Amino acid sequence: MIKKHTVSLEDLMAPNKYNIVDDIERHYSDKIALRFLSQNGEREEITYKEFIARGNKLANALKKIGLKKGDRVFVMVPRMIESYIIYYACWKNGLVIIPASELLRANDILYRLNNSQAKAVIAFADLCEEVDKVANDANNLQIKITFTKSVNSWLQMEELVEGESEVCQKTDTKKTDPLLISYTSGTTGQPKGVVHVHSWAYAHLRIAAPLWLDIHEDDIVWATAGPGWQKWVWSPFVSVLGIGATGFVYLGKFKPETYLTLLEQEQINVLCCTPTEYRLMAKVEDLTKYDLTKLHSAVSAGEALNREVIDVFQNKFNITVRDGYGQTESTLVIGTVQNMDIRIGSMGKPILPEFVAIVDDEGNPLGPDEKGNIALRKDFPALFASYYEDPERTAKAFKGNYFVTGDLAYRDADNYYWFVGRSDDMIISSGYTIGPFEVEDALMKHQAVKECAVVAEPDEIRGNIVKAFVVLKDGITGSDELVKELQDFVKKLTAPYKYPRKIEFAESLPKTDSGKIRRVELRNRNNA
Repeated sequence: MIKKHTVSLEDLMAPNKYNIVDDIERHYSDKIALRFLSQNGEREEITYKEFIARGNKLANALKKIGLKKGDRVFVMVPRMIESYIIYYACWKNGLVIIPASELLRANDILYRLNNSQAKAVIAFADLCEEVDKVANDANNLQIKITFTKSVNSWLQMEELVEGESEVCQKTDTKKTDPLLISYTSGTTGQPKGVVHVHSWAYAHLRIAAPLWLDIHEDDIVWATAGPGWQKWVWSPFVSVLGIGATGFVYLGKFKPETYLTLLEQEQINVLCCTPTEYRLMAKVEDLTKYDLTKLHSAVSAGEALNREVIDVFQNKFNITVRDGYGQTESTLVIGTVQNMDIRIGSMGKPILPEFVAIVDDEGNPLGPDEKGNIALRKDFPALFASYYEDPERTAKAFKGNYFVTGDLAYRDADNYYWFVGRSDDMIISSGYTIGPFEVEDALMKHQAVKECAVVAEPDEIRGNIVKAFVVLKDGITGSDELVKELQDFVKKLTAPYKYPRKIEFAESLPKTDSGKIRRVELRNRNNA
């Protein structure tokens, strides 16, 4: 049984022989595991028994076509019950998943396929076309599987599972065996592959689910993150199915009024949203017509929550929206847990104080009110194993006895943590983490662009937006039409959420003596 209110280091240590699905299969019963609703009103429910049976059939089919322990599988799926089944089946076989957002474009896909050495792709039928644009250039790709409808040259998942047994022998995995490679944007170069092992899931489940999300077995939980992001693995998958609760899965576009209606109609008990989603819901004109009395826990992560949102939900619904902090490389490490006094603007306190510190650039712990790097002790059980095949970048992330997150903060005398900003040039917009290099790389491919730099600009709704400063080639004049052309151009080359929502044409860019662009100066212009 997972403890609900306190956790010790011993509680977080997985047994040597462990697979993430162990914590799901112990809930084998007729209880509803997942409740699905599409934007068009299509509904489906699946019990834990049915979920495990369907997962076993797929796991058997994947073995039969030659996928074995340690093989990398690139998974590109939307919010669907099938997505959960695919993850379960892969992990039961000891496969290593590369989660992929459905927003990725061909260039993004090819980099991840080749860098991870993926042997197989499993993709929703509507997403296959983007994969096929680069499939022939993927060095290790041998198997392509799709579902919901047939696609030329792809295996059909529905056909593969026909006649397969609902019982499957689990592949033996150790707690140190790789589980997933989750790609996260870097400030320079291509995204980095964050390697997590099975013991990460064991520790994460015993930290985030009971202590922050406050999930109980009889809860209906709505975590809005989409597959392809580490947050989906965090909350909708591990935290919900690992506790044995019921997950609500909504396949539809975000509309604040729709979300509020669903919270009431589906009697949601636990909600996990991005700050942007909360901000837009808080701005709905008449909140009195929504009854959210079933909601006992509401949490937010990805960027700071503002006071207005917290006050609105407290005053209108008597629910405290609680902030939290974590990274792709870890789990929820700082947060405002249930019944903790909220200090507006603070991220809360470390969930396990002995593992979290503010340190200087050499890894030395700092005292109260001293600004420094948020850091995690290197023996933290829910810390990533490495950056995939990048020992130099892995080593660089550690200073002394700590993994340095790249975020700046300070703690007060009561050990509340206060976010200051990124120590690098990362952009966090609507919960998405965006590396400037990816946007700059796309812009530079346009024939009109001579030079560019991308930074964050504060935004009331999204927290930040992507802004590009662009130097045009000689003889080319900036215009509103060119701004739109550049934005559309970026959307075609990389995931659409990365495109620059603002573009400012400049004669030159500020640089250091060594020729590096001074993004800090550009950011300061935005904040002036």
